[in-house]
Amino acid sequence: MKKILIKSGWALAAFAMVMSACNKFEEINQNPKDASLNQVQVEYFINNSIIGAQMDPNIAERSFVLYWKTASRQHLSGGLSSGAVDDGWSSEYYRYSSGWLNSINTAIQIADEKAQAGDTKPYTDNLKQVARIWRAYLLSELSDNFGPIPINAFQGTNPEFVSVKDVYYFALAELKDASSKLNTTIVPSDELKKTDPAFGYDFMKWKRYANSMRLRLAMRLSEVDPGKAKAEFEAAAAGDLMTNMLDIFQVQEKPGWDALTGVMSREWNSQILSTTLENIYTGLGDIKTADQVDASLQSYIRPANWAGLQLTDHFSTMTNDPFAGFWFDGLPQTVDPRAYKAFIPAGDFTNPNFSKYPSYDQATWETTARNLLDGTGAVVKTLDGKFAWNGSNAGAWGVKGTRNQWRAYPGAAPRLGQQFRNSSNKRVFFAPWETHFLLAEAAVRGWAVPLGGKAAYEKGIAQSFEYWQVEGFLGTYLASTSYNMTGTSVSWDHTAEPPATHTMDFKNGYTGTAGTVAIKYPVNNLYKNGTVKNDLLTKIITQKYIAQVPWLPLEGWNDKRRLGLPFFENPNVEEPLGTLPTLNASNYMTSNVKFFPQRLKYPSSLKNTNAAGYNQAISFLGAGGDEVLTPLWWAIKQ
Repeated sequence: MKKILIKSGWALAAFAMVMSACNKFEEINQNPKDASLNQVQVEYFINNSIIGAQMDPNIAERSFVLYWKTASRQHLSGGLSSGAVDDGWSSEYYRYSSGWLNSINTAIQIADEKAQAGDTKPYTDNLKQVARIWRAYLLSELSDNFGPIPINAFQGTNPEFVSVKDVYYFALAELKDASSKLNTTIVPSDELKKTDPAFGYDFMKWKRYANSMRLRLAMRLSEVDPGKAKAEFEAAAAGDLMTNMLDIFQVQEKPGWDALTGVMSREWNSQILSTTLENIYTGLGDIKTADQVDASLQSYIRPANWAGLQLTDHFSTMTNDPFAGFWFDGLPQTVDPRAYKAFIPAGDFTNPNFSKYPSYDQATWETTARNLLDGTGAVVKTLDGKFAWNGSNAGAWGVKGTRNQWRAYPGAAPRLGQQFRNSSNKRVFFAPWETHFLLAEAAVRGWAVPLGGKAAYEKGIAQSFEYWQVEGFLGTYLASTSYNMTGTSVSWDHTAEPPATHTMDFKNGYTGTAGTVAIKYPVNNLYKNGTVKNDLLTKIITQKYIAQVPWLPLEGWNDKRRLGLPFFENPNVEEPLGTLPTLNASNYMTSNVKFFPQRLKYPSSLKNTNAAGYNQAISFLGAGGDEVLTPLWWAIKQ
């Protein structure tokens, strides 16, 4: 009898369902890692890999929240956004990823061996193609974090590492070939559907996903390998794509402590609004706060030209955030309609999506007033964060940070909504809005695509609005020519650049003295030398970035590394920041790739267990070596 070796604990867990059905003495007494071919099913290993990649709380907190969401500035956090990594977290992510890849490689191996043995079902070859498609995603995810990885790995032996270019070329070829071999006329049984948490084995949806994934990976090469990027993108765009919200790749979460538990569910992760998102959301789209909130909150709304309270003794001014040193004491006049849905202002206790985490410490989420202190510990001023729209920035705050009790306090700032934290939602891996933003970018680049740039851009926004259930604001939003705080507007046809500054009213937060201040729109040196803030590509990536919150932070980080878009303010440097040694008091007003994380360092365990592979990987990274600030092959270099 032909046998197959089950290579991992993950695979063994999936195989347990098969073994539990054995009722013969000789079958029960088989080595549990040595199973006969007719006992194992391809779909179990695919299911195991997809569910595993959903991430249990152990790895979700470390990778999804503390790495990806931090690097993409989806919330306030230091760590990776300031150039620091944790070897333990990286080791866990690498270990888990190896398990997911082990399972999916096993699925492909079993499909091949079943075909050789003539032990197939009508859908067996389709399952192999699905496994290849999912493997392409997993390889791209792992590579986007570390860089060079093995493509023939996770099969029980120490593998050889290949360059990032080779990883991407392999993944693109796999997506092309696997999608072409899917037989979309096959209808899965009800039993088979249950083993696919993404699409229920609707093979046409898998085909669309494969082609849209190919768009994503092809576009990743746009700055370093434009010929390959264009050819791959145009070929994929000519096929069936994920363009309908019914095609969204998402996996249902559930409460508990397993791989289906919500990726953002850990109660101690505050997930406070970031300065990056505050600046992108505020003023964008001409949608009035008054039309988004209850009548009881109207008194908290501030005029359109209000900068807030200037509190430079307690808020850092050593960053290129245009509102450095200010604290906003209310709600903005206009704001992107997705903002209040994603981040609930402090004190909005009756909002069903207000997060009352941590549930074990009510005072933490219920306390909205916090103090600013002087050098003796005396209270200088109390800031009440109730219905105040303030993001916060990471970095080294120095003395100002020690005297500022408002900063990073969960109850006093807008935080991520509970609908994303209670394990009742569906984690999105790929959404149709991303397809449309990719098509819009390709159109701007002059590539052959099935939809015009404006139509694709506006469709992407419309689908994001549909997801957030704010469709009623769409018409006004798409026509808006108002700039957000980074100098970008919504309207496709409005590409006029903002003025260098805009005059705003403010008050000295200590004395109450009123005044005016010229707020500069930030200069993003990473994109076109900082000369452009409102061209078509900036609009597309801004909208793509907003739409990917909060489910696709890795893609937000990828676009930042690839293009330098959207604008991210530098971490504060009131004191030197050892993890970003080139960012200092003389250059914090400029943007530079050396001021932003570019990758994760390999876990120390890799060097200890596979020194030859580790050395291969380092050689592909080039002069920068195994460092957080070493750009990946496809990333912008300035």
